[in-house]
Amino acid sequence: MYKARNNVRLYVSSALSANGPVELTAGQQHYLAQVMRIKVGDSILLFNGSDGEWRASIKAISKKTCTLQITEQTREQEKPFDVWLAFAPVKKTRTDFIVEKATEMGVERLLPVFTDFTASKRVNTERLHTIAIEAAEQCHRLDVPVIDPAQKLDEVIQQWPESRTLFVLDELGHETGKAEPILNVLESPEYNTGAKPVGFLTGPEGGFSAQELDGLRKLPFVRPLTLGSRILRAETAVAAALACYRATVDKARI
Repeated sequence: MYKARNNVRLYVSSALSANGPVELTAGQQHYLAQVMRIKVGDSILLFNGSDGEWRASIKAISKKTCTLQITEQTREQEKPFDVWLAFAPVKKTRTDFIVEKATEMGVERLLPVFTDFTASKRVNTERLHTIAIEAAEQCHRLDVPVIDPAQKLDEVIQQWPESRTLFVLDELGHETGKAEPILNVLESPEYNTGAKPVGFLTGPEGGFSAQELDGLRKLPFVRPLTLGSRILRAETAVAAALACYRATVDKARI
C-alpha cells in the first residue's frame, strides 16, 4: 500500500489517464526529493488543467529524474470560474500577491494593464505564470489562469467583449457618488449566480486618472464599483473585490 501525501500537488503539462506514466521536470524532482522528502512508494496528486485530478505513485526517484505511475482519478475536471481580472502592475511583491490571490479566488484570465499612473513598466509574464501555478497547487484548484502579455489600458478596452461586464474599482467612488456599492451590484439577480461573464479592473497605487475614469464610465459594458470609504492598496482592493464576488456566487450555488 502506498503512503498518500495529499498535501503535495503538482501541475504537469502531460496528459493524465489511468495507469499512465508521468515524468516530472528537474525542478519538480528537486522539490519532491529535497523539500518534501518524497520516497519511492509515496503517492501525490497531479493535475493539468483539463483531465481532472489524479493520484500517482512514485516508481523511481534519483538526483535528476522522477517517474510516477497514475493510479486513480480523485476529482473530475470542473468548469472554470468565469471571471477575468485586468490589473495595473504595482511593486514586484504586491503584483505577486495580486496574481496569487486572484488564482486562489478562481480568476480564469489575468490581464496586466498599463494605465496613466502605472509606475511599473515591465511585466514578467513567465514569472507570474509560475506564481499562478504554485497558488493553484496550494489551493487545490484544477486549472491555472491564463496570463496575457501586458497591454495599455485602451488596447485592453478595445478588445474587451461587450457581453462581459467590466467592474471598475473606483477608489473615490464612495465620495463622488459615481460608483455603486459592490455588494448592491454583486448580490443582484443579474450577477449573483455567476452565470453572466464578468471582469474586474483595478488601478495602480495612484489610482486611475480622471480622464481614464471619464472614458470608462461612457462604455456600455462598464459598471464602476466602490468598496467603501477607505482608500485601499491596489492589492487589497483586488483581494476584497474578488472575495466579495466569490462569496456571493458560492452562496447562490449552495
